[in-house]
Amino acid sequence: MAEDLGNGGADHRERRRRQRFVAKRWGSVCFWIVINGQRLPLNDLSLEGFSLPAGVPPLGSGAFPFVLQIDGVPDEVRGMAEGMNFVLGAEGGLFGCRFLSFEGEGAARLHDWLTVHVIATATIRISEKEAAAIVTGPSLI
Repeated sequence: MAEDLGNGGADHRERRRRQRFVAKRWGSVCFWIVINGQRLPLNDLSLEGFSLPAGVPPLGSGAFPFVLQIDGVPDEVRGMAEGMNFVLGAEGGLFGCRFLSFEGEGAARLHDWLTVHVIATATIRISEKEAAAIVTGPSLI
């Protein structure tokens, strides 16, 4: 069951065009988001947005500031995002969000993080150029 979190009943379901990446490396969460001072594990991440586990539908659907973090890296990515949907499944809920803006070089930093993530989690050897193409390419799911 997907709940529309948009305004005026418009269709605001998430439709990421870019590849999503599971926010885990070697079985452990490696990407985190800080919202309202609370550090939460991400479920997946792309250049367009992210999802995180949520037990109940989040309150409200407006824009909110976020801070993305990756384990072992002191840099952060800051910006604004908005909730797009909430899906309740057998294992709980997922809150899907899209990025609205990034501070400074945040978009480029996120691209770099995802490129390294693809290289680190690939089951076959791939080049940085190939990994970057996967990150910016269309969703394969």
